Formats: sequence, structure tokens, C-alpha cells
Amino acid sequence: MIFKLCKGLAAAVLLSVLATGCAKPVPYDYSAFKQSRPKSILVLPPVNSSPDVKAPYSMLAQMSFPLAESGYYVYPVAVANEAFRENGLSNPAEIHAVPFNKLQQIFGADAALYVDIKEYGTSFKLLSSEVAVMAEARLVDLKSGQILWSGSARASSAENNNNPSGGLAGLLVKAIIDQIANTLTDKGHTYAGITSQRLLTAGGGNGQLLYGPRSPKYGTD
Repeated sequence: MIFKLCKGLAAAVLLSVLATGCAKPVPYDYSAFKQSRPKSILVLPPVNSSPDVKAPYSMLAQMSFPLAESGYYVYPVAVANEAFRENGLSNPAEIHAVPFNKLQQIFGADAALYVDIKEYGTSFKLLSSEVAVMAEARLVDLKSGQILWSGSARASSAENNNNPSGGLAGLLVKAIIDQIANTLTDKGHTYAGITSQRLLTAGGGNGQLLYGPRSPKYGTD
């Protein structure tokens, strides 16, 4: 009796695993994006949820390029930041709280990009040191306030790490050296660039941004 019960349970588990493995991923819903088809994007200063104060400046400096390469007109971030400061807004959280219609009225942009940096910089573990940057973003239609797209990306120095020789002592020494080098040279800036590319480059597959009107691939996605 117990054998039959276990056999039946094993069969049920196997069927469940097979069903899960054969399930097709749900396609990303681009209906709102395609209906809006924004031409210009206002990149807002990122909110920093990481402990590193350099994170917002590093990300903001590198987000315009992949958007422009994807076919969008991107409002110069320096000009936008100056406009915010002149209106008494310097904190990213306060800027993110500005009403959509107000942003559209001031800048005339079709959409705004809201970014939250979840991870930035070097973390030291027992036998390793990792530089990682992770960010979440959403693109919002400034006329309707509707979210057109959202996504996230992460880049890490651990992606291509090979296990070094030298045993436990070698691992520990390497981790300490990496920690010092990564902190002194701000390797986070490099990985912020990679994260920005992964997050904001169009046409990379399901869930990526669609091409903008300045791209020769516009309308092919």
C-alpha cells in the first residue's frame, strides 16, 4: 500500500515537473507602449536604494546613450537637473513625486524614465569580493500617467570569475586585493554602464524596450 502511494506521488511530481518545463513564457504586454509610441524621453535622476552615494550620478551619466541608440530623443540630463534645481527640487524622491502633467507641461516630453538603484558597489564576502549594480526602471506616459514599460537589469564582476589557484589562503588574499582595488577605482561606474545597456537597449528580446522613431528598426518589433 505504501509502495503504491509513493509510486503515485512520484508520478504526480514527475508530471508536474514536465508540465512546468514545457510551459511557454508569457509574452510581454506591449499594448500600451505601442499605442503611445513615445518619441522623446525625460530621464529623471535615479532614486538610490543602495548605500553608495555615488550610485545616482554614475547611473544618470550613462542612461541617455542606450536610449538614444535605441531611437529616442533624450532630454539632456544636465539641463533637466538645472531646471529642477531652479524650482527647488534636488532630491530624486521629490522629483519622482512631481505630477506627470507638470513634467509634461515644463519639458514637453512624451514619457519619463523612473529608475531605482537597488544595488551598487563592492560587497565583501568570506572568500570573494563582488562589484554589482542592479536597477529597476519604468517608462511612464506623461499625458496619461500610464506605465508603458518596466524592467530590471543587473551586472556583476562575478559573472566571469574563475576559481583561482592557491587554496583557501589564495582565495582570501585575492578577495582582499579585489575589495581594495574595486573601492579605490570605483568599478561600480563600469558595471553601472553595463547595467544601463542591458536595461535600456531596445530589441534584446521579450521584455526589452521597443525601438524609437529615430531607429531604422522602428516598427519592426
